[in-house]
Amino acid sequence: MTIFHAFLLGIVQGLTEFIPVSSTAHLLIAEKLLGLPSDDRTFSFSIIIQLGTVFALLLYFWRDFRHITEAFFLGIRNRKPFEDLQARLGWLIIVATLPALIAGFLLKDVIQTMFHDPLVLSGIRLLITAVMLTAVEYFDRRERTLDSATWLDAWSVGFFQVLAIFPGASRSGSTIAGGMVRGFDRPSAARLAFLMSAPIMLAAGAYETLKVIGLPGTYAFLPYLITGFLTAAVVGWFSIKWLISFLGSHSLYIFSIYCAVLGIAVLIAKYYL
Repeated sequence: MTIFHAFLLGIVQGLTEFIPVSSTAHLLIAEKLLGLPSDDRTFSFSIIIQLGTVFALLLYFWRDFRHITEAFFLGIRNRKPFEDLQARLGWLIIVATLPALIAGFLLKDVIQTMFHDPLVLSGIRLLITAVMLTAVEYFDRRERTLDSATWLDAWSVGFFQVLAIFPGASRSGSTIAGGMVRGFDRPSAARLAFLMSAPIMLAAGAYETLKVIGLPGTYAFLPYLITGFLTAAVVGWFSIKWLISFLGSHSLYIFSIYCAVLGIAVLIAKYYL
């Protein structure tokens, strides 16, 4: 890997983490095109630069997270943990994090083995994402806003987020779908999805960071990690801003079509080229 490779992968991560087209699939495809090896270091790099997009997410929603955190602990202190909307959102974020956290821990070894044939899995997951986005867009009621979020909504987003732990799945696509299944309008579903996906993204990035620290030659690899992290953070911030604005007046069909076309192209390239 070179600094230029790290820069390009950071752009790919930042562009595709929040737009529902699967950042994992795009990173795997980009790594293949760049001729990078599918080893532990490349895998860890792909996970760690997610911390760049987590940083972008925390920065973009820093007021939301601050209000949620303050209200959460104030509610506990006053023994009224669910009375305030912001405090309730704090609990809902915890609930939504649990399914993916448990599944990620239990299926860790299974997920690692899936990266032995990442392109095939990416193509399949892109096609699944295309079908999922089409379905939730077609049946979406577009009635609810974030202030009506309930425990059932958190479980819905949480279980949809489990799909994102598998290679090639779109985290944003899965979690936005989980919100739209519950009747949230597109911008509210995206906002809910981003707030509820932050802890699991942070946990995954932190876990892989601890792993890569123990690898030989970590300090020599540090410039590439920093380059990828910073690039993903900057591009990711603008991606969030663009997507929330876009979803206010546009459907998910454009992303569904893109995922379908790319998924088919990946499978054709894998088996026929």
